[in-house]
Amino acid sequence: MDRIRLDKYLCDLGIAPRSECRRIIRSGRVRVGGETVAAPETKIDPRASDVTLDGERLVWAEHHYYMMNKPAGVLTATEDLRQKTVLDLLPEELRRMGLFPVGRLDRDTRGLLLLTDDGEFAHRVISPKFAVEKMYDASVEGTPDETDAAAFAEGLVLRDGTKCRPARLELLGEGRCLVTVTEGKYHQVKRMLAARGKPVTALKRLSIGALRLPEELPEGAVTALGEEDLCRVFMVR
Repeated sequence: MDRIRLDKYLCDLGIAPRSECRRIIRSGRVRVGGETVAAPETKIDPRASDVTLDGERLVWAEHHYYMMNKPAGVLTATEDLRQKTVLDLLPEELRRMGLFPVGRLDRDTRGLLLLTDDGEFAHRVISPKFAVEKMYDASVEGTPDETDAAAFAEGLVLRDGTKCRPARLELLGEGRCLVTVTEGKYHQVKRMLAARGKPVTALKRLSIGALRLPEELPEGAVTALGEEDLCRVFMVR
């Protein structure tokens, strides 16, 4: 990886805005290889350099990956002039990392949402080419039955002619079901269930691949993902 400026290094880690990172460096609080460095423009190798701030070692990561338990009523977007977005829910240090949502959950849909600054990773999760499974818990009017499950498995054609890939519908009893899809067409799960006469009243995403939303993660909260978590995204549950 190319060498980068020390102030950019700190900023990319979410330490502070770039201007504040310059002040931190000039104040003598940063050491590189055990030596105090007071010049923000100093170039370092982010992977190999030993950098500390106030005596604490900083760990560089080229990309960042987080899971959010998205609440209802929040837009899956990076910014909006009138409505709150998922990025508005992040702590200040994470908002400085250039994170963006992977795919989209409707404003009224809750549950697992991935956030990253890695475009290639996001593409692999979203693209139908990679067929990553997304599972939803749906509350509906009426009760889905075996004929609905068979229609999902066959691949639905929606009222506007949109063709959906085969999907899995698991029956949970009166007014509830699990739906697993491998693509992300506009309002897809809602439209598929509506096409079967079972309009959705509430929707929550539970998993992406084999990565499940932890029950203990509060709505609106985020948690960092490790390498094992990222591997689960591309596994079949």
